[in-house]
Amino acid sequence: MTQERILVVDDEEPVRSVAAALLTRSGYSVTTAESAEEALTRLQQDPDYDLVLSDVMMPITDGLTLLDHLCTDHPGIPVVMFSAINDIYVVTSAFRRGAVDYLLKPFERTDLESVVMRAIEHGRLRKQNTIYRHNLEAIVNTRTGRLRSTMQDLERSYDITLEAMGDALDLRDQETEGHSRRVTAYTNALAQAMGLEAEDLRIIARGAFLHDIGKIATPDAILLKPGRLTAEETAIMKQHCERGYEMVRKISFLREAAEIVYAHQEQFDGSGYPRGLRGEEIPLGARIFAIADALDAMTSDRPYRRGTTFAAARDEIIRCAGTQFDPHIVEVFLALPPETWSNLRVATELRSPSPSSRSINALPVAPDKQRS
Repeated sequence: MTQERILVVDDEEPVRSVAAALLTRSGYSVTTAESAEEALTRLQQDPDYDLVLSDVMMPITDGLTLLDHLCTDHPGIPVVMFSAINDIYVVTSAFRRGAVDYLLKPFERTDLESVVMRAIEHGRLRKQNTIYRHNLEAIVNTRTGRLRSTMQDLERSYDITLEAMGDALDLRDQETEGHSRRVTAYTNALAQAMGLEAEDLRIIARGAFLHDIGKIATPDAILLKPGRLTAEETAIMKQHCERGYEMVRKISFLREAAEIVYAHQEQFDGSGYPRGLRGEEIPLGARIFAIADALDAMTSDRPYRRGTTFAAARDEIIRCAGTQFDPHIVEVFLALPPETWSNLRVATELRSPSPSSRSINALPVAPDKQRS
């Protein structure tokens, strides 16, 4: 079996050596370059690489400029950026310019392996999709089944991109790390219990996962403020629904999911925001999400209070049926076995990096709405 080939670009020799050793031990064929210029020369001579792993901060030509060259001259090669810089603007710039993922240094072997496997898979699917697009007429006429399989692979590629977007938000707001994954799992469980079609489940899951993406535009001074927000700061925080909607609706395959992003803070009695929708004016996916979001908010630890039990959260959701939540969906929630939610949380955390340990103060628990 042919080894996947990786080009590692970093001006620091120890970093190159460590990355090359870890990847070689994992079964990859690794080539290193100490500068962007050397990397471009190597690619001109031999462009057959499955992945480029590049540092951001390098002398003469930095990693983001190298990324621009790679996306223009070698668009079929996926690029992962890695750096010691934990800056959301650098991260988002890398994604906007074509990177498929971003890894913080120093990294663990397992983190490196996970990111590399995901990026190589992304590149493989992208190449496969390009081949099929070039031969679309023949595929439609002679291999309809193959085309259907390819479109499923392309959808998986989309979801890899969504995962990277969610990880970018987690890098910025570590207080709610893992929240998007957990609330997506809860939302999906509720939507399945309601008997929704597979396509509706996909739309709702994507809307749930991206619900807070608009917070990327929220100033750090507000998003990361340890105390309560002022009225003015709360008003700015509430803009994340519309900002997220404007970001997501421009992506064609996320247009329907964008409606959930826009309405995820509406309440059944019309007291929510940003539009004050009530009842069935609120998209069904957003009404389902509202219960999942409150459940995770109440059962998750925060720096200012400890998370409550699932049983206590269940009682609070019952109390808010008809006001904050759609009472019909609350009935579906109550019909599911109570252990559903704790099992889902454990399963989700097993697939995600563990949250950092924090000092928690035990305070009275209620649904977190101020920063939602």
